Amino acid sequence: MELITYPNPVQWAEVVKRPVKGQADLTETVCDILRHIQEEGDRALLAYEECFDKVKLITPVVSQEEIDEAENLLSDELKDSIRLAANNIAAFHGAQRFIGEKVSTQPGVTCWQKAVPIERVGLYIPGGTAPLFSTVLMLAIPARIAGCHEIVLCTPPGRDGKVNPATLFAARVAGVNSIFKAGGVQAIGAMAYGTESIPRVYKIFGPGNQYVTAAKQWVSLHGVAIDLPAGPSEVEVLADDSANPVFVASDLLSQAEHGIDSQALLITTSVALAEKVKNEVERQLPLLSRKEIASHSLDNSKLIVVRDMQEAIALTNEYAPEHLIIESNEPHVLASGVVNAGSVFLGHYAPESAGDYASGTNHTLPTNGYAKAYSGVCLDSFVRKITFQEITQAGLQTIGPAIECMASAEGLDGHRRAVSLRLGRTDA
Repeated sequence: MELITYPNPVQWAEVVKRPVKGQADLTETVCDILRHIQEEGDRALLAYEECFDKVKLITPVVSQEEIDEAENLLSDELKDSIRLAANNIAAFHGAQRFIGEKVSTQPGVTCWQKAVPIERVGLYIPGGTAPLFSTVLMLAIPARIAGCHEIVLCTPPGRDGKVNPATLFAARVAGVNSIFKAGGVQAIGAMAYGTESIPRVYKIFGPGNQYVTAAKQWVSLHGVAIDLPAGPSEVEVLADDSANPVFVASDLLSQAEHGIDSQALLITTSVALAEKVKNEVERQLPLLSRKEIASHSLDNSKLIVVRDMQEAIALTNEYAPEHLIIESNEPHVLASGVVNAGSVFLGHYAPESAGDYASGTNHTLPTNGYAKAYSGVCLDSFVRKITFQEITQAGLQTIGPAIECMASAEGLDGHRRAVSLRLGRTDA
């Protein structure tokens, strides 16, 4: 990890720059796959599964027998852990239910909102080097609480043609309606356009590599909504000299092991802490099973020493991290200045891992600086809010003249007449 001391604010944008992967031919490849899925449905889907996931499938449908079998393959400890996490996620997201109140903006004019669920949602769960069954809980549980009628899940199978059993068990616990063996761009296309087996959905959720991200962005331009822009995962630890370097190093490494293009930053006011953390990262790295991946990620990662906490907060808000861990004896004081972050973890005993699995908050968060404008996935992500207004004759008499005046000023006579006729204007 590179150690940077007291960077000038004019250098900050470069200091916290994310790693950029080459995009050559990516868009063309993604568009070709999506077009084939749209035109040929299951036939193209199964062909791409054989090509990319190296498995020859007769059908993409996961059977009930496979789901039942998966439950028997897991330890009781893991099943209990999944249930505990599911309960906490449900408690946190259930508290987010929208309660619309009727508002009288003028006598006789009443307005309100009603939250209605998105009827059909699609969840993409990566497989690859780390099958993220925890993401099933993060997406399907709020979808179920929101009342989505159909929850469709796509995830790549292994070369044996089977889906990771923990993914299937989590899907059962979370209330997924149907599960399909489909990975990568072809899975996004199948959910966006529909195939003979996989229903078309109205909104797609879930993380993935650069190809999956590009596919989601492309289909979002053609009638399908997506959860949020996403890129490689990232963490920032904001720490003062009270922080434990062993904890800080473990937090940086826990994010570095996600992928070779992940990024981990330490921003601190203590040179001594930064040096201790660097040494501790080097000590802990060989202990990881994914040390090769983490090692590549650390090439993108930095230890940054600033002059004071005011500067540390300003740099943090410039970076807008997906995950922010505040390791300090006064985390609430520092957190009050944070305005750009996906999810914040307060204190010495709040690792980012807690939010990834079992504290109850959602781990599907904006990356790549999008935390400046986007929220993470929450209950609202699975609903639409419809506005209603009821206007009595007396109410229209109150606001009607203003409507007529404004419509006339915009040159929209039809708008004006819709009011004037109701008000009995003889010159309407």
